[in-house]
Amino acid sequence: MARNTPKQKLFNGRDHSWMEFNRRVLEEAEDPSNPLLERVKFLAITGSNLDEYVEIRQAGLMQRIEDGYREPGYDGLRPAESLSTLTAEIHAFVDAQYQCWNQHLLPELRKQNVRLLDWKKLGDDARAFARDYFQREVDPLLTPISIDPAHPFPRVLNKALCLALLLRAKRRSSGPQVLGVVTVPRALPRFVRLPSGEGTYDYLLLQDLVAQHLAGMYRGYEVLAHASFRVTRNSNLYFEEEEARSLLETIRVELHNRRKGDAVRLEIETGAHPEIVERLRVNFELDEDQVFLGDGPVNLSRLMFLYEDVKRTDLKFQPFTPRHFSLGRKSATIFDELRQHDVLLHHPYDAYTTVVDFIQQGAEDPAVVTMKQTLYRTSHDSPVFEALIEAGATKEATLVVELMARFDEASNIRWARSMEDAGVQVFHGVVGLKTHCKLAMLVRRDEDGVTRRYCHLGTGNYNPVTARFYTDLSLLTCDPQITERVHMVFNYLTAHAEIDDYSPLLVAPLTMAESFLRLIRREQEHAQAGRPAHIVAKMNALLEPSVIEALYQASQAGVQIDLIVRGLSILRPGVKGLSENIRVRSIVGRFLEHSRIFHFANGGNDEIYLGSADWMPRNLFERCEVVFPVRDPAARARVHDEILPAYLADTVKARLQQPDGAYIRATKIFKDAPPFASQDFLMKLAEGKTGVASIPTPQQAKPHSKSAAPKAPAAR
Repeated sequence: MARNTPKQKLFNGRDHSWMEFNRRVLEEAEDPSNPLLERVKFLAITGSNLDEYVEIRQAGLMQRIEDGYREPGYDGLRPAESLSTLTAEIHAFVDAQYQCWNQHLLPELRKQNVRLLDWKKLGDDARAFARDYFQREVDPLLTPISIDPAHPFPRVLNKALCLALLLRAKRRSSGPQVLGVVTVPRALPRFVRLPSGEGTYDYLLLQDLVAQHLAGMYRGYEVLAHASFRVTRNSNLYFEEEEARSLLETIRVELHNRRKGDAVRLEIETGAHPEIVERLRVNFELDEDQVFLGDGPVNLSRLMFLYEDVKRTDLKFQPFTPRHFSLGRKSATIFDELRQHDVLLHHPYDAYTTVVDFIQQGAEDPAVVTMKQTLYRTSHDSPVFEALIEAGATKEATLVVELMARFDEASNIRWARSMEDAGVQVFHGVVGLKTHCKLAMLVRRDEDGVTRRYCHLGTGNYNPVTARFYTDLSLLTCDPQITERVHMVFNYLTAHAEIDDYSPLLVAPLTMAESFLRLIRREQEHAQAGRPAHIVAKMNALLEPSVIEALYQASQAGVQIDLIVRGLSILRPGVKGLSENIRVRSIVGRFLEHSRIFHFANGGNDEIYLGSADWMPRNLFERCEVVFPVRDPAARARVHDEILPAYLADTVKARLQQPDGAYIRATKIFKDAPPFASQDFLMKLAEGKTGVASIPTPQQAKPHSKSAAPKAPAAR
């Protein structure tokens, strides 16, 4: 049984799993079948992914070591062992990133007349333009510093690009070498667009432009060497509730303190003078393996600028127009429609404007007397935000805003203040728990005299911008059981008023974990009784040990289990006697797979749930989350017959996880299968260019079994 197996045999390492995920993103940058500028974007995403990972996860491991923690992780490794392995993997990954840039993307960009030039290759006109740009835009923002007893090393901001200089005073040619530091302005693009011929895009790195003017900034010195560098700091967010005057003030303080985080990584360009590297390393108190050399632009995430600035539609994915929801002939408003049936939306294939319209109509409709909304993060100019502001003036409006949405705290604080000023009641959820559920509720006095609740429940944030490239699901409903329980969830968030049973909703941290375990055990019982037993679960990450062990036991009982996990998964699939009936696949493509879907065959009486929670400890026990059932027949059929089968049939963008945690492209496993890309299919389906009947038989892989593979959920 799984419970008698040593931990390291049950689980793969979390850090290794994350690195495997970012490698899958890097594969998209390396893939020549993707448009060139999309490949540049994927490489930029790997850079921003790695930044966040280093300043959160790697920094957290270092903290654990410093605090004396020795408890092994999921894979049986102690923190020091995990950190050593992780650091080595990051070094290898950084090498692969720059190899992709230098050997693949940069040459292809040159062929397309998108050129990154160095100063020596600039013509007279380009140099004159660059010098003028420096004097007008750059020089006023620069503060050159030399390090000496009167000028200590400056407080370098987290992830700020800087130039380090090795200097010697001209009056003392034999005197000591000193260090200089210039911070490259964050307010300016990292690429300076140069004048060029039609159809050509020429750029100069901003740090290279600054480097050409160092002598003018340090007139009393000889510049012996210089190099671009960037330091990453610990950005973990900690606070002590009992010591804080208010949660809002605590987050504000922590935002300030974040700048004081310890350094955890130094990035510096290859070829930097060894003296510069060593002085920076010592100053930031880093070990040698925390220094990362980059053979190209420091901070690859800034390559996103090229994707946005180069206006070459032929080098990007073809534009896609989402399907817009239309009211039925018997409906004048969305409320009329919802009294007849639920509405299921699959973004970005279905336009997010339907969700925005639902909230805006609630704000404008005088029959709507109350609005309640959760907000985890959204865009700065969000129409959802504006609708709530409008609602605050005419009706009871309540907002539960998450102040600790990672890296969005400052903007969320501004939203909270603006909402309060507009008359909206603002709450920050249950202290100690992030509010991650996606809920909106309108209470309306309908034309028939009945007061009803109308709700939106979703898997993604209320962000119309990210909804264009995140795959998420939305359910609009006035189902009395669901909406009444949504009301009770809001009571929990605003008054900490708990009830024993939130069914048909699964609510974390109160009922969700046990409910999922119960649903998995039920499939196990069905399998043991010879009834249909199948689990298909789609999520962003799979890390919760109790859920994984329940899946192992279900697999051993004969339950067929298909997991679609975009990111981290520490489950070991396909292990004989443990998990041979479990398959794990990851799909990385044009859109970021973000939806959470949970299908249980239930002996032939299928149940489908959607929600905001992954199978992770933080989602199940440390956040307020909601998972909800799909009950409407048409909505259920769409998930059952269209969405899940498409993902399970993917042979182009899918990768299949191996027992050791490595991933292999489906194209290498199913060599004879017809190419089928789920996201491409779903776009064509939304545009009316194909039908559900064109989904091929799902491709399954069972590494330790030659028996027939199960099919996807049967069509109704």
